[in-house]
Amino acid sequence: MRVLTAIDSDAIAGLRSRHEFFWLDLSQPTSDDIDELQKLFSLHPLAVDDLVERDQRPKLDDYGDYLLMVFYGARDDGEGRPALVEVELLLHGDYIVTCHQQPCVELADVHRELEERPPSSEQFVIYRVLDTLTDTFFPVLSTIDDAIDDLESDVVSQPTDEQLRRIFGLKRGLVVMRKVITPQRDMFARAGEDIIKIAGLEPDTRDYFRDVYDHLIRISDLIDSYRDLLTGAMDVYLSTVSNRLNAIMKQLTVIATIFLPLSFVTGFFGQNFGWMVRHVHSLAAFLVLGVGGLALSGAVLYAFFRRAGFLAGAASPPGPRR
Repeated sequence: MRVLTAIDSDAIAGLRSRHEFFWLDLSQPTSDDIDELQKLFSLHPLAVDDLVERDQRPKLDDYGDYLLMVFYGARDDGEGRPALVEVELLLHGDYIVTCHQQPCVELADVHRELEERPPSSEQFVIYRVLDTLTDTFFPVLSTIDDAIDDLESDVVSQPTDEQLRRIFGLKRGLVVMRKVITPQRDMFARAGEDIIKIAGLEPDTRDYFRDVYDHLIRISDLIDSYRDLLTGAMDVYLSTVSNRLNAIMKQLTVIATIFLPLSFVTGFFGQNFGWMVRHVHSLAAFLVLGVGGLALSGAVLYAFFRRAGFLAGAASPPGPRR
């Protein structure tokens, strides 16, 4: 089986005349490449539009003797965020054509694999391409899983605004993947049957396409699970921040309550009425009635708060239970 990475009109014409199955993989095709594809394969104008248009919804269109499929893979954008890889596929009994604007190292690995070990059937080549694109989601989701574990530990120990931004960033990434995985999963529920009905292909890989569908279901479930985990991490963040705020308010309340009687005593003795303070005429009386009254009221309130457990809670703010 031939694997081509550029348009060679003579080679393609020869392969088609011999009905020899081949794979043409175009990375970042130009407008001239698309025009050449239309001439070589007699593509429908709507199919040509789909090859040019970006950010499409996953779909499978039947054009008689060939199918056009919009399928997605995923990769890490280098900053820990998921990025989608959109691939348009032309599926025929004599060939498979893949077009993608983003680089896809995994497809290059499939090139070498098929050249070193020829496939047993044409359907297996289609399966390997679709399966490879599907499996690119798993490393990205594994990275998100590790990030969620780290976030949960950090949020419990010391919540920060940066953690909240990371939670929102991960949720946005999952939403982006969910927008393509859900329709891709639904599309592939029938795509396997449509592919094996292409003229020139034999229905001997039904189980392989079912395997791709199972992987899509698993990816969809993982995305939903990670969204729930991030929602839980956000709840833990808010709960932890709220508990720490309550502890701070408790400290301030204790301080304000202690100073309340002190303010009353100092205010009382600060009044300009002789008959109220005429007995305070010496240093000893001032120390006993003035300073002593302040110290006694503070000591009584301190003992009360300590007995009630308020001071223990204020000294070490409680965190959420694991």
